[in-house]
Amino acid sequence: MEFKAYYETSESLRQRVDEIIQQPLDELELNQIYRQIFSFLDLTTLEGSDNPDRIDSLCDLALDYKHKAPGIGVAAVCLYMPFVKQAKKRLTNSGTTIATVACGFPSGQLPLDLKLNEVRYALDQGADEIDMVISRGTMLGGEFQQVFDEIHAVKAICGKSHLKVILETGELSQPHLIRKASELALLAGADFLKTSTGKTSPAATPEAAMIMLDTIAEYYQITRRKVGFKPAGGIAEPADALIYFRLVKALCGESWLNPELFRIGASRLAVKLKDLLLK
Repeated sequence: MEFKAYYETSESLRQRVDEIIQQPLDELELNQIYRQIFSFLDLTTLEGSDNPDRIDSLCDLALDYKHKAPGIGVAAVCLYMPFVKQAKKRLTNSGTTIATVACGFPSGQLPLDLKLNEVRYALDQGADEIDMVISRGTMLGGEFQQVFDEIHAVKAICGKSHLKVILETGELSQPHLIRKASELALLAGADFLKTSTGKTSPAATPEAAMIMLDTIAEYYQITRRKVGFKPAGGIAEPADALIYFRLVKALCGESWLNPELFRIGASRLAVKLKDLLLK
């Protein structure tokens, strides 16, 4: 399939974002939205200092949300692959999905065979979802077929396990490159498009999100296949998460507002949302 030409500029994207997020919401609507957003969270730790104790604490926090605040449990925990088996055991029968990062995270700078071995290892350990990162160097160098081939090869190994493709939009920077990377990921079989690793600045931005959501919506109109969206990196405040919620609703529709099609990568945000919902 071929996508239509995409001519958005940074300025026009900003204007479109502003038009969507400036619509007023009353307090009841906000409370309902924040409750939904909580259920979309991938509770995340991706630090070099992660250790078994920290992973237990993260998993226990996910369980605590489910037990002490029924109806607002997080969708998943996201962590480095050496901890997948530990988290899987800790969260047995909790309904919480286990996600991990792969393919040379966060740089994407590994040979393909090593990337594929990482994915195989993660799945063997029990990961339900793979968040793979593309090589921005390859993308910036115009090697689009290689980017497509790598995503396609990873998806072939993932099978029915969800594949989220991280574009690292802050490094791609230009709207036309974010658009092209989105198209390649969708055509290669991605189940989700994800903005960022959280390891670069800027990370998630509303403008990049709009490009990705435009592409997802167009892809759906042509193929009738729904692909999810995950902003991640720097989303620490409920008001920040609200922006992405409103963009998803406006550009893709109500049917995207569920954990199967919308996730937010965050950790600090969960605490602030819980405080808002339980006050």
